[in-house]
Amino acid sequence: MTGSDTPSSFRLAYVPGVTPTKWVRVWHERLPDTPLELVQVPPAEAGRLLADGGAEAGLVRLPVDRDVLSAIPLYTETTVVVIPKDHAATAAEEVTLPDLADEIVLHPLDDVLDWGTLPGRPALERPASTADAVELVAAGVGVLLVPQSLARLHHRKDLTYRPVLEAPESRVALSWPQEEPTPDLVEEFIGIVRGRTVNSTRGRAATPPQPSAKEKAKAKRAATGTGSGRKPAPGGKQSGTGRRAGAPKGGKPTGKAPGKRGKPRGR
Repeated sequence: MTGSDTPSSFRLAYVPGVTPTKWVRVWHERLPDTPLELVQVPPAEAGRLLADGGAEAGLVRLPVDRDVLSAIPLYTETTVVVIPKDHAATAAEEVTLPDLADEIVLHPLDDVLDWGTLPGRPALERPASTADAVELVAAGVGVLLVPQSLARLHHRKDLTYRPVLEAPESRVALSWPQEEPTPDLVEEFIGIVRGRTVNSTRGRAATPPQPSAKEKAKAKRAATGTGSGRKPAPGGKQSGTGRRAGAPKGGKPTGKAPGKRGKPRGR
């Protein structure tokens, strides 16, 4: 196989908590000859990775540097508080920020929520990561506010979570380096994420629509000359005069088929 025959690959970065599975599945269905490589990246490093060409596109958390990257917001996540299963807050379906006023609220260094003022009481030190903060919650040190996907990612049997009203939320977006024009494979993935069909004019070259069974039958009748509904005469010719079989030209029918002898009379 020559270099030109080797299919190019597509590198897709994604941050923890984001699940690209459904879009990757569609990619493999539509572009089976183009490998897709997943690259997991910490949220704080996602923008730099894309800007440096470490991936063609990425599923990241906003904000991103719009002077360098393009972005399409996809969805906004609910913020939850991670708490031990025996915590008093488990009695409620939702929690408010004032409900956490007396709690030690952990603030990991990789926090993805944009806090003006963190609720509750601060811990003596900031955990190095969300995973470390979850361990501290399990140890009874404090509680943790994160997007719901991260609570699920770091699930433990001894912990649970509740939605937090009026807390900052995290927005997930598809982002890629600003280029003109946008690379074809990036356009392909944009189309998949936006739900475009395989025949979309903004995706790959559209497949010509196939004729329906009715259209095929109509075309077949036109090709064989049977569109009028009459059966073709032997040899492919129509009996265009409309005379009954056996009738002489200009006369009445004889009642006998041409070239056929009558039954002999008995003697």
